[in-house]
Amino acid sequence: MHADLERLIRLQRLDSDADLARRTVAGLPDRIRALDDRLTSARAAVDQAKQRLVESQAARRAAEKDFATVQGRLSKYRDQLMEVKTNREYQAMQKEIEVAERDVRALEDRILERMLEADELQASVKEAERALAADQEAVAADRARAEEEARRLEGEMAARSSERDALVREIPPQIVATYDLLVQRRGTAVAEAKSERCTACHVRLRPQVFNEIRRGDAIFQCDSCQRVLYFAADAVPSAPSPS
Repeated sequence: MHADLERLIRLQRLDSDADLARRTVAGLPDRIRALDDRLTSARAAVDQAKQRLVESQAARRAAEKDFATVQGRLSKYRDQLMEVKTNREYQAMQKEIEVAERDVRALEDRILERMLEADELQASVKEAERALAADQEAVAADRARAEEEARRLEGEMAARSSERDALVREIPPQIVATYDLLVQRRGTAVAEAKSERCTACHVRLRPQVFNEIRRGDAIFQCDSCQRVLYFAADAVPSAPSPS
């Protein structure tokens, strides 16, 4: 294979790897924010569960207070019932007692409902707290992995940058200028030629051109997208890993 074509392929691989690493590192703050949002949601779930429990307990205390008031009124009516002198007064007092007894039963039901509700809400609080603890552990591990990944990628980018600089010095300046222009315009400068087509723009290549590309003894560009083309069957050494 033509030496400069081989170098361009290696250069494209280095640049593609570096671009992927840069985009990954650039996305890490969003990953961290997502982890923080996850914890915020879990803490909010705990706070909401606790608030519902507080409200339920307050409602129960209010019902118990009302119950004590109605019980006191009922006791007073029963005492007064023994003191009435007329049938009319007796019937009136009986109605008051019936109303108070109905209120007592309703309040007893309400207090029981609040007690059962409190049991469910306490279980909800514990479940929310368990979920928060699990999320805190998972988020801490995810954050550590993200930070380690960032350090690793930044180290790789620095190593590949040095490798790229050395590789560029081996390529004629006019070829490097063409490469850089193609990257600026197309995003990539080198593409595989396969089945008589450019795999980047999918335009069919002339048979004679494709045969020349297969030989690999010169640099050819796609007539459509202008990318430098290579034939993958040729042995193309991979870029060495940074030490």
